[in-house]
Amino acid sequence: MKKIITLFVITVISFSGFSQEEDENQGKSNIQTYTPSKLLKKGQWDIKWFNNLYTETKAANGSGDVTKNLDRQTFFTSTLDIFTGVSENSKFNIGLLLEFRSNVIGDRAALDVFSFDGERGTARSGLTSFAPAIKFNPFKNVSNFTIQTAIHIPLVNNETEDGVFFDQKSYIFQNRFFYDYTFPSGDWQLFTELNSEFSFGKEDSYTPDFLTSVEGGFANNSLRLTPGVFLSYFPSQKFTILGLVQHSQLIDLGNDFSQDFTAVGGGAKYQLSKVLNIETLYTNFVRGTDTGLGQTFNIGLRALF
Repeated sequence: MKKIITLFVITVISFSGFSQEEDENQGKSNIQTYTPSKLLKKGQWDIKWFNNLYTETKAANGSGDVTKNLDRQTFFTSTLDIFTGVSENSKFNIGLLLEFRSNVIGDRAALDVFSFDGERGTARSGLTSFAPAIKFNPFKNVSNFTIQTAIHIPLVNNETEDGVFFDQKSYIFQNRFFYDYTFPSGDWQLFTELNSEFSFGKEDSYTPDFLTSVEGGFANNSLRLTPGVFLSYFPSQKFTILGLVQHSQLIDLGNDFSQDFTAVGGGAKYQLSKVLNIETLYTNFVRGTDTGLGQTFNIGLRALF
């Protein structure tokens, strides 16, 4: 993980030596122009390092009834998404997605995820998956609609060890559908996404003490659909504030497990330089079934050159 962070920082330093004044003279900023719906030109690079900290002390059962004051569980996910344009007409991008996780349970403090101590029975951390990906525009006359397809390959031996869940051991076929619309004033922008994930692999099983999962993944033979709506307002070209609503539905296709949750939140993005922007985001899980009900705190850096 340290090598990944170092590589990202070096890249940012190498390509972000542009002044704010120069950026203002180039028209719209990257946060206005390069939404997830926008494809890169040939030779362009887009590197995004996004960090998500989810912490919970509540959970909802299969009927949606909420239990409070549970022992705290916290799950930190750091992703590095790298894409580049490869077609002359800006219709096709290729990429690589990397995912690192650090989880703690047993009522440990939320920030203990950054201890990376691997304490038996309360903590696990490491690189959990990678995914080759492509991104393309399927309709010639609708440039603001794109699809991102990826195959997530797990690097996890056991989803749960000594009672600590780490990450899915499933292979995941993921398709994300992006669409955005900028209102005529230019001050408002609507972005929508539908994320679909089909999980497959061996059936899950546990050791006799039920503390360690072996073989397959808990979500195998299921389809997760996550639609989301994001509304952004731009007080200036370099700054935006946004609100969001997301719903996630895990559909049982043969593994006898399903769940769902709904989250609302908001955040902001700021264009630091011609190349680099920063974003923060907060979400609250307001309802669900067979799921934890927590909060997420997110921060990300994006370099586009």
